[in-house]
Amino acid sequence: MSSQGAGTADELATVIARLSRRMRAASAEAELTPSQQSVMAWLAREGPTATAALARGELVRPQSMRMTLAALEERGLVARAPHPTDGRQVVFSLTASGSALLGSGRAARRGWLADAIDGRLTPQEHRTLAAALPLLRRLAESPHDSNPSGDVPQ
Repeated sequence: MSSQGAGTADELATVIARLSRRMRAASAEAELTPSQQSVMAWLAREGPTATAALARGELVRPQSMRMTLAALEERGLVARAPHPTDGRQVVFSLTASGSALLGSGRAARRGWLADAIDGRLTPQEHRTLAAALPLLRRLAESPHDSNPSGDVPQ
C-alpha cells in the first residue's frame, strides 16, 4: 500500500465515520445503538430471521445478538415467532412500530444530508460529489480481499 493510499484511506475513514455520526444524530433512531439500527435494517431487508443467522450476518456472537434482540423486543420494535420449519428456533421480524421508526429515521438522515449538500456545497462541489459516488460505491461493494497484492487494476 502506498503512503498516498494509506493517507487517503485514513482521511476517508475519518470523514465517513463523522458523516455517519452526524446522520445518526439527525435521525429519530438516534436513541438506538448502531447494532440495534443495523439489526433492524437487516430485518427490513431480509425479512424474518433466526438469531443465529442474524449473528452470522452481523458478525457478532449469538449471545450479543440475543441481547440486542431482547432490547429491541422490549421496546416493541421487533417480535418473535416460531420458526416455520424448526420448532426449536424462533425468528424475529420488525413490528409496525419498528418499520415506522426505521422509515422515519431514513427520511430524517436523507433530509439532513440533502439540506447539508444544498446548503454547504456550491453547485460545482455538488457535481464533484455526485461524480465521486460511483467510485465510493465500487469501494463499498468490493470484497475485502479482492486485490490482496495491492496492484492497481489496469
